[in-house]
Amino acid sequence: MENWKLEDNVNDWVKSEFSRINQQKYTVESSMSKYLKSALQEGVKLKRIELEETGEKEKGKSWKPDFELECFNIPVLIEDKLGTKKLISANGERIRHDVKSVQNYAVNGAIHYAQCAIMSKKYGEVIAIGIAGDNEEDVSIQVYYVYGASEQTYKFLPNYSTLDFLESQSSFERFYNDAVLTDEEKHEILIDSRSKLQEYAKKLNKLMHNHSITAPQRVLYVSGMLLAMQDIADKKKGLVPEDLKGIDLPDERDGDIIVKQIANYLNTKQIPDDKVNLMMSSFKEINKDSDRDRNIKLDDIVAKLLNKNCSVNKQVFTYIYENIFRSIDSMSGHLDIMGEMYSEFLKYALGDGKEIGIVLTPPYITKMMTQILEVDEDSRVMDLATGSAGFLISSMELMIEYAQIKYGKDTTKAINKIKQIKKKQLLGVELNAEMYTLASTNMILRGDGSSNIRKGSSFDEPAELYKKFNADRLLLNPPFSFRENGMPFMKFGLENMKKGGKAAIIIQDSAGSGKAVSSCKAILKSNQLIASIKMPIDLFNPMAGVQTSIYVIEHTGKKHDYSKQVKFIDFRNDGYKRTKRGINEIDNPTQRYKDIVEIYKNGITANVSTELWDLQKQVIMDVISNKGNDWNFDQHQKIDTIPTIDDFKKTVSDYLNWEVSKVLRG
Repeated sequence: MENWKLEDNVNDWVKSEFSRINQQKYTVESSMSKYLKSALQEGVKLKRIELEETGEKEKGKSWKPDFELECFNIPVLIEDKLGTKKLISANGERIRHDVKSVQNYAVNGAIHYAQCAIMSKKYGEVIAIGIAGDNEEDVSIQVYYVYGASEQTYKFLPNYSTLDFLESQSSFERFYNDAVLTDEEKHEILIDSRSKLQEYAKKLNKLMHNHSITAPQRVLYVSGMLLAMQDIADKKKGLVPEDLKGIDLPDERDGDIIVKQIANYLNTKQIPDDKVNLMMSSFKEINKDSDRDRNIKLDDIVAKLLNKNCSVNKQVFTYIYENIFRSIDSMSGHLDIMGEMYSEFLKYALGDGKEIGIVLTPPYITKMMTQILEVDEDSRVMDLATGSAGFLISSMELMIEYAQIKYGKDTTKAINKIKQIKKKQLLGVELNAEMYTLASTNMILRGDGSSNIRKGSSFDEPAELYKKFNADRLLLNPPFSFRENGMPFMKFGLENMKKGGKAAIIIQDSAGSGKAVSSCKAILKSNQLIASIKMPIDLFNPMAGVQTSIYVIEHTGKKHDYSKQVKFIDFRNDGYKRTKRGINEIDNPTQRYKDIVEIYKNGITANVSTELWDLQKQVIMDVISNKGNDWNFDQHQKIDTIPTIDDFKKTVSDYLNWEVSKVLRG
């Protein structure tokens, strides 16, 4: 068979394939919708900036894939090339993103377009297809599910080597179910994203430290500047580094421009005035010191991002814009951005963190706890010690996921349900003004779920608030410095939630072994302790070296049934090792976090790997007393003290070794 000579021959083959599967809703290059066209144009501008930073320049066609389909719930972008050798350019498993590869290879180009669309923030996911062929009998196709705008935020789907899955809505739906990420993949992305964010935070912290921005101010800089980068409805684009020009005039300085943009953004979000005023009082730290608006020499950390001297505020803004803002959509939904930043900054100001008793829960723990409580699209979730809103973020993501499964992604029912979830099914209360601002910002950045985050003491909020909200799920990590380690938060939350609801709290072990007897006894009068999960000793390193457990409680409205056994689970080995430098995988943590939910549900009969778990030792079913001081795993662990023949042999062996070593030493 004669080989093709023109790329148009490949285009004609793709059209013939569409005809074969009776798919007529495709468009060619610039015939795409205005919405998709604008998304690609906006994304390409951002990609060009990214490329210029690496010294590359993009020329020629830059935002027109060869074919597009917009008839499904997410767009499909196709790029084709003449010659099967032009299918993909990769270095091992990593697909190249340089300009030459993007322009000359089908897969590289298709993924580039998909990521441009996502970078515009008009889309959250795109299907990218690369096609290359020499003739009708020698055509190669690779299909990718693209879910982010940074490198490696895509998934290759090797089972799809034809275009048949584009035939109909039902065939595409089956494909989509295969394409979306598995729980294991999502968990790996979560940890990887957290690692990247911590690295960015570390450098950003150093940049701010170099310019005398205090630890409490630093997280406000991050959250405020991220808000300033958001588009203000259809009225005004979000700020970009080029908008900060270093003008030394009142109200025109870089800090003034940022604060003014934040205020305008918040005022268009239909947030109550008192909440806006509270947030703005914190964000005014950004333009408080006019010295930070003077043009100075570039810090080494941002020297490659800027080409001339500029203000401290612009240097910080640029670093956040390039390394955090443009990465938010490619990071896992359960990631608590403000919380991660706060934790990183507190590593350099531990006195500040310990004094106010703030130890933020890692995102993989907040996700696991929401799964244990079986949060779904109809749940009403409450957190009375909200912090940076980590529990609410994980709950919201899980609720949205269930809504999309139930009603179909992007259907009218799903969209309306998601709006309801964000506005009416999440309640947070936070006393600390700084954390309140971070929590509100964090939820806004995740889709404006900030409507029900309140500033104040949970114990002083009106009873009508809790009665009206009618929570059926309660998630807590109370301040460790509070009386009884924070257990009164659990007692109060259970008293103000729906009967039949469930609560989970991560708290110091001492709360369940005698430090919080008063609260524990009161809880047992109207609730049932279901489970106690012993957590890793290094869980909060380096912020706090405390031993913790998760207590799961059902609000029954009746006294704890002391004849019912409680599930005590040993989860000290979660597969991670935490050090001052970060978190390392040592023993299959992804599977362990999946398993722990199964073990919570089914105990010793859970279907988990015997290589990872010894359920006979790690799960104990036992009753508790009414004293409120025996809620921890180690208090119910039965240790066999009768010596065995092996114990005897080992003792003798140890003794002989000692004797021999003595002789050898003379």
